[in-house]
Formats: sequence, structure tokens, C-alpha cells
Amino acid sequence: MQENLVQKIVEEVLQQVLKNQSSPPHDGKIPIGVSARHVHLAQAEVEQLFGENYQLTPKFELSQPGQFAAEETVVIAGPKGSIERVRILGPARSLSQVEVSWTDAMKLGLKPPLRISGDIQGSSPVTLIGPKGSVVLNEGLIIAQAHIHMSPADSARFQVVDGQSVQIKVEGIRPIILSNVGIRVSERYRLEMHIDTDEANAGLIQQGTLAEIVHHQVSEPMITVKEQSPVVQKVEQPSVYHYDKKLLSQIEVLDIDAQEIVVPKKTIVTALAYDKLRELNKTLTIRSD
Repeated sequence: MQENLVQKIVEEVLQQVLKNQSSPPHDGKIPIGVSARHVHLAQAEVEQLFGENYQLTPKFELSQPGQFAAEETVVIAGPKGSIERVRILGPARSLSQVEVSWTDAMKLGLKPPLRISGDIQGSSPVTLIGPKGSVVLNEGLIIAQAHIHMSPADSARFQVVDGQSVQIKVEGIRPIILSNVGIRVSERYRLEMHIDTDEANAGLIQQGTLAEIVHHQVSEPMITVKEQSPVVQKVEQPSVYHYDKKLLSQIEVLDIDAQEIVVPKKTIVTALAYDKLRELNKTLTIRSD
């Protein structure tokens, strides 16, 4: 079995273990993670940049289960400049995405939109340069909107829902209020708020600083990715999707818009994929061929 399939299965087992666990209590506070510029790559782009059948090498684990910072780095380039040794985060995703701060964007000479991670349609183009080649992404460069990852148990504890926007207060030497902070809820998330380096510098915020929800905004909901819009998917998307890859995980189930997913008999379907299918009231059909 290919290494990337084994890695996906291991990740899903880890998520199953963590599924019903809430994050450690912080007296109503939320730990902050400061995200420097980084890159998420699809496997096709990994191979274009590092060579055929190349697999990312984990350097250290990240706070979110199953995620890691890779040993590999790339150069990101724009019309006015470039930034070297930009870390890749793994595992490989279905779409490539580059996240930078506004300060980084000015150095590159680009104007990426402020988006929730995963929403790259119509975003800025960017060039990536690796040791074995280069890739021009027609879209994929964004400034990530501040957001909070949390489990369903945390969502209930803080009385917020997936897709909601909140206002956050951070105490310290330079107290700061951040508005339009998105809530993202999943069984595979661990409680943590993510901001970029510009936001951290504005409030003199360090990794692990605690934040507090001070206002549950009732403004227009944040822009969401597909997995957060199941009602729209049911109305607008095709009813049947034929899936031909070797492994179907919950990530693919979330990415597929159709209500019925048809897979070959040889396809491995993970436990969390079955859970997600039931949760979304989707049908799984296994072909006999």
C-alpha cells in the first residue's frame, strides 16, 4: 500500500481517538497560535517541485491532529520579489494554497484577498520554486482570515456554531480587539485560534497567549468552504459522484458535493468517512466491478 494511503489511515485513526474529547480547559480562554507564511500542496505539485512519487518528510507535529510541518521548503515568487525557505505543511491536500501576511504580499508585489483557508477561488496567482522544478498557481495565494478551530464539545461550551463570527479580546502589554474571527468546528480540530504575523505584531502577541470571546457577532457569516455549506450543496450540486481513488477518507467526503458517492469495490473507506456520510445523510454505493 502506498505511503500516502497509510498516512491518511493513521491520521483518521488518530481523529477517531480524539473524536469525543474536548480540549483542555483554559478558564474560558482560547490559546493563540501565530501562523507564519506557509504552503499547503496537492500531491501533483509536490511531485513537480520535488520529483516523481516524492513524499513530504514530517519535521514536527502541529497543534491540529494529523498535521505536521515538513522538512521541505519552497521559494514563493511574485512580480516584485520573492521569499525563500517557506515551510510546507502536510499532509498533502486536494488543492494547493499559499498563506502569507499583508507585509509578505507587499514584498511579493501581489494583492491576495482575505479568505478563510480553503476558499481559493479567484484568489491571487503565485509562483512556487522547488529543487526539481517550479509551479505557477493560477489561484491559491491568500491572506488567512483569523479563525478559531474547536471541537463540537468546545462549540457547545463557548455557545458558538460553525461559520459564526465573533469578536476576540487579547490582554497584554498592548491589548487588542479582533473582529470577524471565524468559528470552525470539527471532530478533528483541537481548540486554538490562528492569526498571522501581522496581527500578532499589532498586539505584541506570542504563541500560546490566551484570548477571550467578548462579543458574538450577528453580522453576515464568514465566507465558508464546501464542507460548511451542506444545504447549498444539496440544492446546487449533482446527486451522484463517481469516486475512483484507492482511499475514501472523511476529508474527501466533505469535499464531494453529491448526495450519493459511488466507489469501486477495491476502494478503502475509513471509519470516519462512514461517520461523516451518516452525519451528512449521504449514500455510499459500492460498485461490483
